[in-house]
Amino acid sequence: MELAKPRIDIGFATNNAPPVLAFWQDEIGLPFDHTQPIRRGYKQHRHDLCGSVLKINQVYETLPDNPPSGYRELLIARPDLRRPVERVDPEGNRLTLTPPGYSGVTRIGVRLGVRDVAAHGCFYREALGLAEITPADLPAGERAFLAGDTVLIVTPDPTAPHDAAFDGRGWRYITFQVFAVDREHAHVLAHGGREGTAPVTLGTTARISMVRDPDGNWIELSQRASLTGSLEPVVETAICRN
Repeated sequence: MELAKPRIDIGFATNNAPPVLAFWQDEIGLPFDHTQPIRRGYKQHRHDLCGSVLKINQVYETLPDNPPSGYRELLIARPDLRRPVERVDPEGNRLTLTPPGYSGVTRIGVRLGVRDVAAHGCFYREALGLAEITPADLPAGERAFLAGDTVLIVTPDPTAPHDAAFDGRGWRYITFQVFAVDREHAHVLAHGGREGTAPVTLGTTARISMVRDPDGNWIELSQRASLTGSLEPVVETAICRN
């Protein structure tokens, strides 16, 4: 996968934005960037997350009471820390502030609970073209993969979903910024991924699609005009970069 930005983004939805925004801005100290209207009753508050974007999606319709996705925890490296510090935001989203290098994380990391670690490893390598890394302090049974400078950590969890819903509380999706959504979307589907939504252009902002991993967790592919300069579809076969 050819990334237009050397790191990934992460998002969740909330019906109660004020305390959530206060937590991430005031307690965690993430700089607010801007609010982007998505559609009627849905707007996205975007925050700088060590060069990634934290997407806090304010939704006015009541969120369904769906089980959690496989995305369990956000890790954020902080140079002033000597040991990990665990926090939970007002929506129940888990995060851990870590010393740089903890589990290989130098900027951010995302930990997933998965039913089959080997199947996810194959998906990350073949469908997404991610390289596996082996941090010395990675707990036994876990595996780590590098998406630019973001670390994705998979850990075995027999309670992980088999068909994760997109809507609901908690961490719900991650975003890869790419140069050619149609090309990367087709590559993921050809290498074991499931389609969430086909590529679509959102005005002059971005062309996006959704794909799903072996447990059905949602992954957004985004061809953002501010990064790529063009929203024109590119459909030739992708080359997997391991």
